[in-house]
Amino acid sequence: MGTNPPNTDERSIGRLLADATARLRAAGVDSPRREARLLFAHVLGVSQEDIVAERLPPVTSNEASAFETVLKRREAREPLAYIVGRREFWSLDFAVGPGVLVPRPESELLIEQALKHFPDRNAHLRVLDLGTGSGCLLLSFLSERPQAIGVGVDISEAALAVAQRNAEALKLSDRARFLRSDWLENVSGAFDVILINPPYIPQTVLADLQPEVRTYEPVSALDGGPGGIDAYRDIATGLKGRMTGGGYAFFEIGQGQAEAVESLLAASALRVAGTVCDLAGIPRCVIAAPM
Repeated sequence: MGTNPPNTDERSIGRLLADATARLRAAGVDSPRREARLLFAHVLGVSQEDIVAERLPPVTSNEASAFETVLKRREAREPLAYIVGRREFWSLDFAVGPGVLVPRPESELLIEQALKHFPDRNAHLRVLDLGTGSGCLLLSFLSERPQAIGVGVDISEAALAVAQRNAEALKLSDRARFLRSDWLENVSGAFDVILINPPYIPQTVLADLQPEVRTYEPVSALDGGPGGIDAYRDIATGLKGRMTGGGYAFFEIGQGQAEAVESLLAASALRVAGTVCDLAGIPRCVIAAPM
């Protein structure tokens, strides 16, 4: 009895990854081999470990075609997070997509500082997240403080929809609600913890950003005006009225913006309770409290 002939449409994983790595490197993608594996894992619905261990059979023509589709998108510098639809933040899995800023690792510094300032795991806290985007800041904090409740604010309906889906996926929707507002305009009440990651990139440098950012991510979440601090000015004006007496606000800032942001806070009757640097030694988080 004869054996079936080999499927001539099948291709080896190694050959596909080598070709993809070369193409991504030529396109200017950082860590091209790692990203090729991530894209391949996404298409096949397997883990990176399965691919590295070569535990998979040869790739079918349909799988190779699907891989080619996503590879072309990444060659065009579409963010990897948009292609796979996910991004890890604070060891949690967040859905992201066009119209929603991709969570950055440096933003985790705000969570670290907020947890440090409110160390009681069982404290009953009210949390406000201004410019919530995917909801990553608010939901990460709530995941660490099970008695806390919070509100995520954004002007973008698309972002709010994604944030709501993330809250449901992380089983936090009973403690998180989302509100469409231009910063504090529609916000009422007072909060113990206020997390703020506004647009802070000066307009003059927007064109110099990586293609993933300038071409695909929402400009409204990036453009901080001529000096990069327009949003801080808008927020600082009404912030004190939304803070409890023992509350703290945690601002993410861009490089070189600490002094300007601190001045805006002082002019709004807020004291600077600290400025914290990231791992590169760059001031990245300004902490404010009522005077």
